[in-house]
Amino acid sequence: MFGREIAQAECIFKYIKKSLFNSISNSIPLNFWKITIDGEPKTICLFRLENYLWQFSGGGNMIPISMSHEYKNIISIKNLCNAWTEFIRGKKSKKDVAEFSLNLSQNIFRLHDDLRTKTYRHGSYEAFSISDPKPRNIHKANVRDRLLHHAIHRILYPHFDKKFIDDSYSCRLNKGTHKAINRFKIFSSKVSKNNTKTAWVLKCDIKKFFASIDHNILLFILEKHIEDQDTLWLLEKVITSFNCGIPEKGLPLGNLTSQLLANVYMNEFDRFVKHKLRTRYYIRYADDFVIFSRDKDKLLKTLSEIDNFLLKHLKLNLHPDKVFIRTIASGNDFLGWIHFPRHRVLRTSTKRRMFRRVKKNQTKETIASYLGLLKHGSGYKIERKLNEILDSKI
Repeated sequence: MFGREIAQAECIFKYIKKSLFNSISNSIPLNFWKITIDGEPKTICLFRLENYLWQFSGGGNMIPISMSHEYKNIISIKNLCNAWTEFIRGKKSKKDVAEFSLNLSQNIFRLHDDLRTKTYRHGSYEAFSISDPKPRNIHKANVRDRLLHHAIHRILYPHFDKKFIDDSYSCRLNKGTHKAINRFKIFSSKVSKNNTKTAWVLKCDIKKFFASIDHNILLFILEKHIEDQDTLWLLEKVITSFNCGIPEKGLPLGNLTSQLLANVYMNEFDRFVKHKLRTRYYIRYADDFVIFSRDKDKLLKTLSEIDNFLLKHLKLNLHPDKVFIRTIASGNDFLGWIHFPRHRVLRTSTKRRMFRRVKKNQTKETIASYLGLLKHGSGYKIERKLNEILDSKI
């Protein structure tokens, strides 16, 4: 029965393609699942054709399912308006945002029309520097372009997030630094057999990550995940609107889309580590990642393989001064904390930066935020000092 239904689906597929889509390649994959519904076996066939996901459920029924990440969904008035609502949170008092708001409806309709007719052109960037904690060059787009970035992110984030591995923690809903460091603790305990075995941690950092992302490689990766050519056109406009001084290199730190695209880029590496190298205990946060093992020689071999993959496939380099292999017992620096088998403490530079900020801005809110941070580790003495400062403000 299962084989007969597959043959029937293939015949219908060939008929539709011959009748309506003669230009479609013969290599379109057919995917079949045999499932049970209400105690009866059913065969489901899914394949992509002309920007739709088609479902065959037996009996000759072909059902088109619209794909949510289509261009029309990104540029719709509804999505642009929802993106504006998200974008202006905490920004209403900004001069450029207020000016855009004066003719909001007109500006949104003009943006929609430029996108619909594909006459849209990304604007230039305003550059400035911050220290957080190290110096970073930030490039901020104009309000119109940032609104579009939010519109793109709203539609494409759900599409890509389900493709990411569980242990990727940067710029994702229900992830973040706190969950990443808690995962670090869990992996440390598992690999070391509750601290009864010597275990090692390979810690790596990618050198100038955002400035090193290759536009052509990124666009090639996106083509593997997005069928809609108009969506790819729009993403190319956003990606190529910036370079770090080297043609076709770099993503701006100020763009919301850069966070998502960076994860899409590094997802290639994540899958290499998990599926090709079969590394079980691996955590990545942006350009920082750690791998756990009880075999130091295996980690040295893994280091060579990941270094080669990053350079060959993604044109990225590991930072030579930020690659370490240490035992779990000796303490490991990851995401602002030094991690030991049974506790973690703030990195010295993090403590110094915290007290410098408190000295400049001794508000209750600032102190309370740092007290909240300290709850994720061991910092009794620091907490006591902050409480003394806080008490003096009451």
